[in-house]
Amino acid sequence: MKIALIGATGFVGKEILKEAVSRGDSVTALVRSVDKVEKLNGVSAVKADALNTADLAAKLKGHDIVISAYNPGWSEPDIKAIHIKASKVIAEATKQAGIKRLIVVGGAGSLYAADGTQFVDGDGFPAEYKEGALGARQALNDLRSETALDWSFVSPPFALAPGERTGKYRLGKDNPVFDADGKSAISVADLAVAILDEAEKPQHVRERFTVAY
Repeated sequence: MKIALIGATGFVGKEILKEAVSRGDSVTALVRSVDKVEKLNGVSAVKADALNTADLAAKLKGHDIVISAYNPGWSEPDIKAIHIKASKVIAEATKQAGIKRLIVVGGAGSLYAADGTQFVDGDGFPAEYKEGALGARQALNDLRSETALDWSFVSPPFALAPGERTGKYRLGKDNPVFDADGKSAISVADLAVAILDEAEKPQHVRERFTVAY
C-alpha cells in the first residue's frame, strides 16, 4: 500500500511507521519537522500543515490510505480546539485528495463504562488528559456523520506503553477490552499491528474499534 501517515514522529505514529515498513508498504510521513522522521527504507518525509486543507490535500494525493496519529501535543494549552479543527481538516483533505480510506487514532476517554457513561466524563479522569480526550471525542462524533469516507476510529486501551511486538490482540468496539485480571492494556507496537491489520483487511468501516490483550 501507499500510506500517507500524519503524525509519524509521535508516540503511536513512530510505531505505525515501523510496522508499515516491515510489511513492505510505502509510507509518506507528513509531519511538522521532517528531520525527526526515522530514516527507513520506503519512507519519504514531507513537511505538512494539518490545519491547512489545501496544503494537506495536495500532499495526500496519490496514496491508497490516510492514517492519522495526529496529536497537537499534551502540553498545548488549546489542545481541544486544535485537535477538533485538525481532525476536520484531515477528513476534508482526504476527500479532496480523492482517497476513500481514513484511519484515525483517537483516545480511550470516549470509551463507555459498564454504566453507559463515557470515561472522560467521570470524576476520576486525569485532568491533564481531559481536554485532549474531549477533542478526540468530538473528532469521533464528527466522523460519525461522515458518509463520503470509509473511515475507522481507533481507541487505544487505557494502558498504552512501550513493549514487545507479539502480534496478538483482542478487538472491541465502544467498550474497553479487559483481560482476566481486569486490565486494559497493550504495547504501542501491538497497537500498530492492529492498525495495519485494519488497513489491510478492513473490519471496522465507519465505526470505532478498540484493542487490548
